[in-house]
Amino acid sequence: MSGNLVREFVVASAAAVTTVGAVAGVGQSSTGQAVNDAETTASGSTLLADIPMGQQARIQTASLTQQADAQSIAADNSARETAAEAARKQAAKDATAKQKEAERKALQDARDRQEAQQKAERSSTISSGVAPQSSYTVAQVQAIARQMVPGDQFQCFSNIVDHESGWNHKAVNPSSGAYGLVQAYPGSKMSSAGADWQTNPATQIKWGLNYMNDRYGSPCDAWAFWQANGSY
Repeated sequence: MSGNLVREFVVASAAAVTTVGAVAGVGQSSTGQAVNDAETTASGSTLLADIPMGQQARIQTASLTQQADAQSIAADNSARETAAEAARKQAAKDATAKQKEAERKALQDARDRQEAQQKAERSSTISSGVAPQSSYTVAQVQAIARQMVPGDQFQCFSNIVDHESGWNHKAVNPSSGAYGLVQAYPGSKMSSAGADWQTNPATQIKWGLNYMNDRYGSPCDAWAFWQANGSY
């Protein structure tokens, strides 16, 4: 609003107030003094009716514009406050989700480490403790396996060996070349358990048990897979 319009608006407002006061004065007095007050007011003040119509329109327009600007500023402030509150809530939500994900990952990592440790412990405890021989009967090989395979897993391990080699530690598959009690393919894989993998059933049992634990979780899990697929 320009300076001139402000002055005009103030003058108009004052004139309206003065006019109201003058009218009220007339209503309150029944003497000639009321007439004099009205005359004084009329002669000493500028009434809204005395302002040209064009200026009145500009004053009214400026007033409406000022009101609209104030409403717009208030709306902008409200929108910023709403946006800020939404941002705070989202940040809190994201922080909570991030914390939960970190806790879940830490728990999963702990489980993975525990599982790896258990597998390592199972592998480290597998040893034959049996001196190699030039030849073995089926009963002897089975006796070695009983010493090395956990009791609750022996039957499953035995089932696999029954189907794979019939407990012949020198069995060779003529088609694939798989070798030994558990039919490792290629047989040289079993060298990781011992250099005597071709002749020592204890070395083959050690390798086979490690393989079943690592790949399936246990000999019984390996046997379940074998039953479903005809091999493992």
